[in-house]
Amino acid sequence: MTHSARATNGNETMSDILILVGFSYLNKLQILLFLFLLVIYLATLMGNLLVILLITLSPSLHTPMYFFLVNLSFLEICFTTSMVPQLLVHLLVEEKTISIAGCAAQVYFIDIMGVTECCLLAAMAYDRYVAICHPLHYTTIMSSRVSAYLTGASWLIGISVVVAVTTWIFSLPFCGSNLIQHFSCDLPPVMRMVCTDTSQIQISVFILSVLFIMNPFLLILLSYICIISTIFKMPSTEGRHKVFSTCSSHLTVVILFYGTALITYLIPKSGSTTESDLLISLLNKIVSPVLNPIIYTLRNKEVNGALRNILKKSSFSHRW
Repeated sequence: MTHSARATNGNETMSDILILVGFSYLNKLQILLFLFLLVIYLATLMGNLLVILLITLSPSLHTPMYFFLVNLSFLEICFTTSMVPQLLVHLLVEEKTISIAGCAAQVYFIDIMGVTECCLLAAMAYDRYVAICHPLHYTTIMSSRVSAYLTGASWLIGISVVVAVTTWIFSLPFCGSNLIQHFSCDLPPVMRMVCTDTSQIQISVFILSVLFIMNPFLLILLSYICIISTIFKMPSTEGRHKVFSTCSSHLTVVILFYGTALITYLIPKSGSTTESDLLISLLNKIVSPVLNPIIYTLRNKEVNGALRNILKKSSFSHRW
């Protein structure tokens, strides 16, 4: 099968069709991975849709914290849908191809969701900080307008930053091998295909990462330092436990998200993607989103109570 070629600055050319090598090394075991990821993907969709519907249908959950959670669940659905369906197809077919335009679109969606989630998790940490450290002023500080502004700002930052950087990278000439040693298009493997000097882009990406990925993490860290300090000042053990339980779900999600992301993107690697790198990236991009609705529902009394109320109303209406 022949593919059209894309000219570059020089004598080299690159095909307009890229090949995502991904998990080709697994050979026949790709079927087992397909079944595993299909279950994970369906669970991610159903779990996050359930959270969105539950919060939407329960007036008692119409608070800033759950407004942020609805956005987080919607974001997780978009995030996984931008890569998992294609990965599932690639696990079943021999030709694991993607067009350069399709690759660019995937980078747009994956990175927009990633940066937006960093900012959204920071907004959720701020919400918990206000609720625990300034409870008497919570309704004034965290009004519906403020929570909407914080959410809108998170999406705006994610979209504007990623669109600018990704458009810049894909406007540059590509050359050499059209093989991407990954299961999805991502900035690091794509930048390795650029023919020209990428030092300016790398500096820009580093600065933007500090501003919109690490700064939100520092804000989250600062919020929890204040929260833990306030909790330790409480006189009763029962009160401390009750207050900490209100932010334990968010803290678990932050550790899971940033822990796998830091390993994936910030630990120095060689030029090629190893099998362990693929597994860590899979954990960060696919397994993490399915755990979020579980984390937020299993230990959350308000969500569980709202679910029971809806089930009771549903069973009551069926009887009549």
